Formats: sequence, structure tokens, C-alpha cells
Amino acid sequence: MSTKIFPTAQDAETAFYEALERADLEAMMAVWSEDEEIVCVHPGGQRHAGQAQVREGWRQMFAGGPSMRVQIGQQVVMTGMMVEVRNVHEHITVAGEQQPRPPMVTTNVYLRTPSGWRMVVHHASPALGAPAAQQAGPADPSASKYLH
Repeated sequence: MSTKIFPTAQDAETAFYEALERADLEAMMAVWSEDEEIVCVHPGGQRHAGQAQVREGWRQMFAGGPSMRVQIGQQVVMTGMMVEVRNVHEHITVAGEQQPRPPMVTTNVYLRTPSGWRMVVHHASPALGAPAAQQAGPADPSASKYLH
């Protein structure tokens, strides 16, 4: 059970991307709801449902250690009293790669729980066929590190 409390969905989102960049499995799982009704889809990957599958998917992704930087842009947020849906473009830079990767279109869903905001869905897909203006990388003024 995680003792970390995220007072806002933005706090949980920031912790999610920090854990992703550090390849920190325990910090990543602290962001997720402890319920079994959670779902994670990595780009080009299968659906992971429930605590065990979601944890294993992140464990496999983090096996190589930290190697990426992520900037978030083009954020769209839908907020309710108990749920927040965030759709963003992730601009990922991987150490050692010469060419920038195309952005990922990602939807993160957070639920307000008795122990603060927690992620219940993460779904990332390549932004295939997006117009060039939408594929602006980190130099895009609308992109910012975790949108603080």
C-alpha cells in the first residue's frame, strides 16, 4: 500500500512522468490506484489489466534503467469531481538516439480516492499521420516539462 498522497491529479501526473524518466518501478506503482480495475497500454503493446500485469509491464519497460526524457505538450484536460482525464503529446528523447521520435498521444485517467488522486488508465500510442504543426517537439512553446 502506498503512503504517498497526491492532492491533485496534476501532482499524480508529475509523479508519473518523474517515475517514468527515472525508471523507478516503486515510484511508478505509487501513482497507480491500488484497485484491480486499472489498465495500462504501452505504445505498440498489449493491454495490461490489474495490479500484477500493470506492474510487470512497467518492470519490463524499466529493465534497461533510465534512458529517456519526456516533455509534455498540447494538453487537454477534462475535470470532474471524482475523475480527471488528461490527453497529452509526449515528446520522448532517448539517450544515444540521433533522430527525435514522433510524439506519443497519451491519455491518462485519474480517480479521486480516499488516499488522494491515483491513476487508473494510461494509454499511449504513436501520433501517426499527425500534421506537422501538431508534431512540434520540445522547442514548441506550448510544450513544457510535465506542465507545471
